[in-house]
Amino acid sequence: MENQLGLITESYDRGIDLGRKGISSYENFPSYITNHPNYPLFQQMEMNETLSDSGRKEIVEYLAPKVGMKFIDLGCCLNLMFRGYKDWPSAYYGVDISSKTIELLHEFTEKNDLTVGDLYCGSMHKTPYDTNFFDIGACIGSLEYFERDFVQQAVVEFHRIMKPNGKYVLDIPNVGSPEFEIAKLIEEYLGRPDRFNLSVKEFETLLDAYFVIDKKEIVGPMIQFFLVCKK
Repeated sequence: MENQLGLITESYDRGIDLGRKGISSYENFPSYITNHPNYPLFQQMEMNETLSDSGRKEIVEYLAPKVGMKFIDLGCCLNLMFRGYKDWPSAYYGVDISSKTIELLHEFTEKNDLTVGDLYCGSMHKTPYDTNFFDIGACIGSLEYFERDFVQQAVVEFHRIMKPNGKYVLDIPNVGSPEFEIAKLIEEYLGRPDRFNLSVKEFETLLDAYFVIDKKEIVGPMIQFFLVCKK
């Protein structure tokens, strides 16, 4: 687990460094990727912005953020900057394992005079927040990097910090789909290999102890779950 966390940290830190230079991590792939039969799917997903589905209107409509609510964004990446979260009326709390991501978010909030609840550098399976602290939450594009033990710890932590009946959105990879297979190849090239090893049924069984599944949807390479916290 620690080795995988280190790989993910290094990869996203490197991506931030490149981004500051105006270089995208998703360019100039080697030929074994660009010649892959599923590569056009990746290009289509990139064009339609379904590689990262954290900005979907379905998420904000489901979570229904309001003034006075606290929202936790676990594995937040740069959602605050690019996915519309800065415009939500709820208080924003972001957690990411990449220190350079958190540093950039601090710069962004200061430059734009934004008030947030907290920006924390650390792993989503161990957060510093009190039990029953958040009204709404999300974890998009993060669980695919981890195996069963970590995923279970993360779900337990998500449940701990959410209020009873709090709404939560998360996703897991649609393993075996051509969309996920090309995304997985690219993620491995970027130095952050996907390790998710649960079936959808196994994951739903894990969720059942902690959340009610309102609905689920396939979005690009992922399956997105809309949940209500059981307590």
